[in-house]
Amino acid sequence: MLRIYTSQNGHLVFVDRVSGPVFQEPVTWFDLFNPSADETRFVEEHLGIAIPTRDEMQEIELSDRLYQEDGAEFMTMTATAKLDSDYPAKVPVTFVLKGATLVTVRHADPKPFQLYATRIQKPNGAVCETGELVMLGLIEAMIDRIADALERAGNEVDAISREIFRKSHASATKKTRDLQSLIEQIGQKGDLLTTIRESLVSIGRLVAYHVAAEGSTARKAAKESRQRIKLIQRDAASLGDHALFLSNKINFLLDATLGLINLEQNQIIKIFSVASVVFLPPTLVASVYGMNFDAIPELHWNLGYPYALVLMVMSALLPYLYFKRRGWL
Repeated sequence: MLRIYTSQNGHLVFVDRVSGPVFQEPVTWFDLFNPSADETRFVEEHLGIAIPTRDEMQEIELSDRLYQEDGAEFMTMTATAKLDSDYPAKVPVTFVLKGATLVTVRHADPKPFQLYATRIQKPNGAVCETGELVMLGLIEAMIDRIADALERAGNEVDAISREIFRKSHASATKKTRDLQSLIEQIGQKGDLLTTIRESLVSIGRLVAYHVAAEGSTARKAAKESRQRIKLIQRDAASLGDHALFLSNKINFLLDATLGLINLEQNQIIKIFSVASVVFLPPTLVASVYGMNFDAIPELHWNLGYPYALVLMVMSALLPYLYFKRRGWL
């Protein structure tokens, strides 16, 4: 899908590729979403550049993600998608800046793209006269989305912490089962934070490259544009620190949960160990009187059977009282 936007009176206007005057007015933004070969060729011929393929966008080498070619800046970042679900995804998004025109290439549909495209076309929307301003607006929308996800993840991590350390449970079995479900939640939050941190690092690299690139429009941009770039760098760094803090807290909660599960398992093993020790003396008594010897006086004594039962009960009761007094039970 190819969406084309031009700038009219400082605001973006959607242009139909078939009926719109694409070549009569300068295009501000080409948005390629799962583009076909014809759509990619159309943009390449219009700007005189080579659009990176999907496989090229997934390369992790920095030289393959941030480079200049044919008078244009090619900047690929790792964006986040499906942050509201239990399975967030990392998707590559490429920004191509040539002059005042921006080309975005993506094979997923992150929510910030939808929200920004809708908001920017409103009459009271932000001014976007160049492709660079559109790119900065998209990055700001992504950062806002990440900030919301971090805030929500922080609240959920706090709830998990209260569940682990403060909530009482009726039985050890129920507590162990609940802790096991908490481990799954902790794992999901860990995956989310890992995805967010990678995206924030990618945003920081992209903006730093854009500022430092030779002939970058950022050097000739207005004061407002330079301030927006500084704010993006500052927000990305601060959110990265917050994501790192939450990741450390997640690791602590994971260690604490595993420790509590080990304690519960040790408690169960201790019960079996104490039970085996308690019943060892009665077993010894029963074994003694179960031996096949004639010279056992109690065998011919009328009170021999009650005597053996009382002896077994006493031999079991004394270790139990001793363990109870020591606090082992």
